[in-house]
Amino acid sequence: MKRFRKITEPTRVARVKRHLRLRKKLRGSSERPRLSIFRSEKHIYAQVIDDFSHKVLCQTSTLNKELKLKKGYNIEAATKVGEAIAKKALASKVNRVVFDVGGYKYHGRIKALAEAARKGGLQF
Repeated sequence: MKRFRKITEPTRVARVKRHLRLRKKLRGSSERPRLSIFRSEKHIYAQVIDDFSHKVLCQTSTLNKELKLKKGYNIEAATKVGEAIAKKALASKVNRVVFDVGGYKYHGRIKALAEAARKGGLQF
């Protein structure tokens, strides 16, 4: 398991603990890779990861110039990232994934990204 840098803020410590607890059970394989989400205050990131071969199959974020976003921290931006990650995953011949919420609650930007990815064709 990868070591994290020292995190001192209580909310971040709690999130990392939840994420590690979740990662004990979740594994992405070549048939069903893991769709991992990271949310910061200004941006949201999504990666499709094959844990057995330790490879990132595709990734996108609100920092992508192709998405042409004005703000990276709202639900609209998360929806566009969800659509983009679904399109990239389908292009790399991945249609079924395991959803890793990254220790966050399933609401707001995380939920919007997940629903947009489902609408884009990913199954989880």
